[in-house]
Amino acid sequence: MKSVNASIITIGDELLIGQTIDTNSAFIAQELNKIGIWVLHRVAIGDVWDEIWNALDEERRRSEVIIITGGLGPTADDITKPLLCKYFGGKLVLNEKVLDHVKYLFEKVYRRPGALLEMNRKQAEVPDVCEVLFNKRGTAPGMLFRSHSHISGIDATRDRDSVFISLPGVPSEMKGLMTEEVIPRLKKSFELPAIVHKTFFTAGRGESAIADHIKDWEASLPSNIRLAYLPGFGMVKLRMTIRGDKKEDLEKHLAPYSEKLEELIKDILVAEEDIPIQVVIGRILKEKNKTMATAESCTGGYIAHLITTVPGSSKYYKGTVVSYANEVKENMLGVKHETLISAGAVSEDTVLQMVKGVIGKLDVDYAVATSGIMGPDGGSEEKPVGTVWIAVGNKQRSEAKQFSFRFERERNIEQTAIAALDMLRKFILADSQSL
Repeated sequence: MKSVNASIITIGDELLIGQTIDTNSAFIAQELNKIGIWVLHRVAIGDVWDEIWNALDEERRRSEVIIITGGLGPTADDITKPLLCKYFGGKLVLNEKVLDHVKYLFEKVYRRPGALLEMNRKQAEVPDVCEVLFNKRGTAPGMLFRSHSHISGIDATRDRDSVFISLPGVPSEMKGLMTEEVIPRLKKSFELPAIVHKTFFTAGRGESAIADHIKDWEASLPSNIRLAYLPGFGMVKLRMTIRGDKKEDLEKHLAPYSEKLEELIKDILVAEEDIPIQVVIGRILKEKNKTMATAESCTGGYIAHLITTVPGSSKYYKGTVVSYANEVKENMLGVKHETLISAGAVSEDTVLQMVKGVIGKLDVDYAVATSGIMGPDGGSEEKPVGTVWIAVGNKQRSEAKQFSFRFERERNIEQTAIAALDMLRKFILADSQSL
């Protein structure tokens, strides 16, 4: 079975100057990968007619699937739709279903009856040579074009047709169209290979240290199994990938190698799947019917944010005390004034008292506390920037650990949050085993 390759083209000047971060490409690539389509190339270009046209020419020579995002709005700089219309030799026609949806959005959702402008009506115009992908979340429809080998300009040496898909740049609209319209159509359009991933989520050891530890195992991998190191803030994911015709055969072939890897990294293993650590924490707490809270100084509520991104986290997470100022540590969490004077806010005693205080204040089973110096200022010779104390505990006992991070402020905060959640995970598991 031949592989099916894809290219992703993102359009917008705001992407090139860094005003907007391109999260669309990552989501599209992930969804394509799930169904066995390999993303061969990604390119970002500005709102320039010739550059978009040339990118279409270039990517159709590489890939069977070309997905474009951006440039579908109602303003003059949104040129993707008229360009695609000309590229595929069509003309713009009014789609009544799309127009009715645009009217509905203005009248019922936006609550602006009578505010529909001519430029908004034009969003209901689509090339007559495309398949319309209905956008439930916005006014700009998606469009699918099929280029056949007999069409002028298409590479006649290819034995398969190409599919061009244009999606809005708004992430929520793009995601809805990808999952509801694009993926089902691609499955019908191509005979896709099976793909199997096995991901191990680790924490507590760096990428190079892991690579050295498993080098003999990695050298034993057959050529059809690929290993990828995916480092993040305070964690490393190891992803094994194999492709072929039958999923069951691939899983059977992969099993002995993944079992051996799991044994090698069991001391740093957080999860045997590609999930964030806040999901791991949530599963453990729900399984044990326990609750938790956070007391955050240097992380400023970031741990609370991570936890509450998980649907259903209200079942086990009660809240946080963001005790950024010392008086909040004293008045809300009961940290002793003498401790703050003698040991300082960034100290073992302070975070241990923060844990005790938030457990009592919010009446939870477990808690985690952070206090540190995130930078770029505020450090000293004794406590340089990146010095962090983290404590975890329950109503009976608690423990603390010092960390030394060496990055910029944002990354230090993220490193601290991951380290704190991993400490809490280990504490809960150890606590359960001692019962």
